[in-house]
Amino acid sequence: MRRLAQLADPYIALLLGTVLLAVFLPASGGVAEGLGWATKAAVGLIFFLYGARLSTREALDGMRHWRLQLLILLCTFAVFPLLGLATRLLVPYVLTPGLQAGLLFLCLVPSTIQSSIAFTSVARGNVPAAICAGTYSSLVGMAATPLLAAWLVGGHASLGADGLVGIVCQLLAPFVAGQLLRRWIGGFLTRHRRVLGFVDRGSVLLVVYAAFSQGMTQGIWGRVTPLRLTALLGVEVVLLALMLSLTWYGAHRLGFSRADRVVSVFAGSNKSLAAGLPMASVLFGAHASLAVLPLMLFHQMQLIVCAFLSRRWAEGTSEVRARKAPPVPPKGGPRRHGERTGAGQRP
Repeated sequence: MRRLAQLADPYIALLLGTVLLAVFLPASGGVAEGLGWATKAAVGLIFFLYGARLSTREALDGMRHWRLQLLILLCTFAVFPLLGLATRLLVPYVLTPGLQAGLLFLCLVPSTIQSSIAFTSVARGNVPAAICAGTYSSLVGMAATPLLAAWLVGGHASLGADGLVGIVCQLLAPFVAGQLLRRWIGGFLTRHRRVLGFVDRGSVLLVVYAAFSQGMTQGIWGRVTPLRLTALLGVEVVLLALMLSLTWYGAHRLGFSRADRVVSVFAGSNKSLAAGLPMASVLFGAHASLAVLPLMLFHQMQLIVCAFLSRRWAEGTSEVRARKAPPVPPKGGPRRHGERTGAGQRP
């Protein structure tokens, strides 16, 4: 029980608490209108900070290991979407159209940065490659995720005039501004990383509250039954298991080292909650609550499973190193022939 508690992310508890708050005390009327404007500002702030944190230099340095980075990008933006499209076969018998749309959106979200780096470090993998993988995925996802969502998700996500304005004003423009100002504000962000982390996560909580409040006031949650939620969780278990297997054995077949295979697994199978939630609020509007639910469930699942894998692989590496290490001579050095080892005894 204690180990399970260590694997859980406390931030998920805050997210669930925010969802419950929206269920029992949803914003409505003038409060909801003000919350909508505050959410737009929060989304812009999230992506401004996102752009200011990403290092272009690290991205360029990672080009030297292009085969590994290409594999991770293909897993994130090709294999994942194909699996997401395959879940349409489960509608309406297992999943509702709304839950399937959210599951497909989950498959289009870029990879996470912080979690994949942390798991790679614990498992003694190639940390610089994990940093570059997260950077590439975020940069590609800024354009690829909204375009793929508009193309594949269909009527649930639209890139009409309002959608384009929202994407440019709330996502792309703040992100580009953060990248351009990184040279001058990078040091400030580094010194105040912890405080800005609270701002970042608090903005995401605001987005979640706004999305679920809108879903409650419009009666969207009345269409989802506990049986459907259980089915969604089962589908996500299969999805995560498939991606963990494909990334590991795919990297193995390409001849990558163990350290690079670790990066492939964690960067290629994880999805970013911090990037996905704001994007969903812009792309899905009133249906954002259903769109973000699969992502929230998958995020918690990937944290638990990948934390377990990273610790197991770290323990396995330690055992291998211990077996390969030369034997330690006894204290005091090797004994000479005839030297007494005890009281009146010879060896």
